Amino acid sequence: MTPAQLAQQALAQLALTGPAIRMTIEGDEHGLVGLPVWLWTEVGPTTWGPNSATAAVPGLSVTATAQARQIVWDMGDGRTETCKNPGTPYYTGGVTSPTCQHIYEQSSAGQANEAFPVTATTTWDVTWTGGGASGALTVTRQSTASVRIGEMQVLITQE
Repeated sequence: MTPAQLAQQALAQLALTGPAIRMTIEGDEHGLVGLPVWLWTEVGPTTWGPNSATAAVPGLSVTATAQARQIVWDMGDGRTETCKNPGTPYYTGGVTSPTCQHIYEQSSAGQANEAFPVTATTTWDVTWTGGGASGALTVTRQSTASVRIGEMQVLITQE
C-alpha cells in the first residue's frame, strides 16, 4: 500500500460532511423579499474543521488534516453566495450579516412546495503526510435545505 492510498483511508476516517445549514428563517417560517437571510453552518470538526485522522498498516502511517475553505450557497433563485468563512449565527437585533447573507428578489410562490431549494457546498483542503511522502487533496461535501420567501404589500387607506 502506498502513502497516497493510505491517505485516502485517512480521509474517509475524517467523516467530512456538508454544512450544518442554518438560516434566519427556520422550519415553517417565511422570509420576505428584500430582507437579508443570514447563512451559516454550525462549526465542528466534520462541518468546518479542523479535523485530523491517521490511517496505518504495519510499517506505514499517514495523517490527513482537513480545513474548510469556503461554502458556496446555491439559493435556488438562480444566484449563489460564496462565503470564505462559516458565517455568523443570527443574533437578536441583527439586520445584515457581517459575514454571509442572501437577499431574495422574488417570492418562492410557484416553486415546488412553494419553497426555494438551497444547496450548500463546502470545499475542504486536505493535507496528508507519512511514509516520507506528503500531498494535498481538495474535496467537496453538500447539504440541502429549503426556504419559503413571501412578499409583503402595504395598503394605505385614507378616510
